[in-house]
Amino acid sequence: MNFNSFTAHQIRIARPTDKLEEVIDFYERGLGLSKIEEFKSKEYAGVIFGLPGVDYHLEFTRHTDGSPCPAPTKDNLLVFYISNENELHQVSDRLNHMGYKETVPENSYWKEQGKTIEDPDGWRIVLMNRPYE
Repeated sequence: MNFNSFTAHQIRIARPTDKLEEVIDFYERGLGLSKIEEFKSKEYAGVIFGLPGVDYHLEFTRHTDGSPCPAPTKDNLLVFYISNENELHQVSDRLNHMGYKETVPENSYWKEQGKTIEDPDGWRIVLMNRPYE
């Protein structure tokens, strides 16, 4: 059996939220991700974000009965590698002006190398300056 074979062509990370509008504002206006799709059904509303030309997506959903999703440990992170240091500071400043301040990360590596910020649900992102390789 060959465990090295895998033919997936896309990955999407999905999580629920009770703060859908705030999460949309954070990831779209604050972080600057592109909204790929919004959807609404009888039970769920949601949004999918991505980066242009990349098959990695973030999906946030809200159930009509509520969908609380408490943040996990402080070391569960979404890390965004940003090649241009000026862009990193622009995103960080924009989020800061929206009320999302830099927070102290659990792991000192992230403090030395990037900026850690909590989204409206308390989930953490890290903005890292690293050249594209």
